[in-house]
Formats: sequence, C-alpha cells, structure tokens
Amino acid sequence: MPTAETDTIRHILNSYRTVAVVGLSPKPHRASFDVTRYMQAQGWRIIPINPNAQEILGEKAYPSLLEAARHEKIELVNVFRNSEDVPPVAQDAIAIGAKALWLQKGIENTEAAASARAAGLEFVQNRCLMVEHAAHAGERLSH
Repeated sequence: MPTAETDTIRHILNSYRTVAVVGLSPKPHRASFDVTRYMQAQGWRIIPINPNAQEILGEKAYPSLLEAARHEKIELVNVFRNSEDVPPVAQDAIAIGAKALWLQKGIENTEAAASARAAGLEFVQNRCLMVEHAAHAGERLSH
C-alpha cells in the first residue's frame, strides 16, 4: 500500500527534471558526484551548487541557490549537506520558488521539513534520489 511519502517521491520523480544539487562535489569518488551523474544520465538538468567550484559534470557551478536562481529555473533542490546545515537551504529553496526539497540518505532536519511543507514544497528526507529513481523507473508513464 503506497504511503504519503511514496506518493510524494513518485510525484517528484514524474514531475520535475531540473535539479539544483547543493553540496555537489567535483570529486568522482563522492556520493554527491555519483548520484548526480546518474540523474544527469537519466536526462535531468543539473545545476551544481558549490562555492568552491566553477564547473561540475560539464555544468556551470553556482556559489548559492539564490545566485543560481537568478540564471536558472529550479524545480527540485537536492541536498548533500550535514543535517544541521539544512534550514538555511530550505529557506533559500522557498525563496527561489522551488517545487520540492529532497534531503539525501542520512540527512534529516525537522525544522527544514516544517518550513518547506508550510511553504507548500514537496519534501523528502533520508532517501537517495538515485536509489528511488531506479526503484520507481518501471512505474513512470512519462519522461
């Protein structure tokens, strides 16, 4: 029986294709790089957010979500940061008009969850975008 979280995950995977990746590392051995490279290979538009990089995975990197949103339309914000660092990212996701906020496996923050949901964003935490995409791949009717 599908849960509300499963329905949210399914909706995000079926609805959005432009993802800003906060904390994306340019190092190929890092999980953020691997997950993002996978999503890019699935046809997603990747917008790297890393103040210490100029380009990652062939895409221009931005120092912040706010700066990226001045140049790009962002639907989903995928976060690879420590749990305690997430509330400001959630506030920025709200400020730029993102549709959803996704916290990767091992990242949870109740304050960020509450503020994102209160602002109408879809919200997922402690789940890997790549794993969920692969698990739900057979269910998608579009894209």
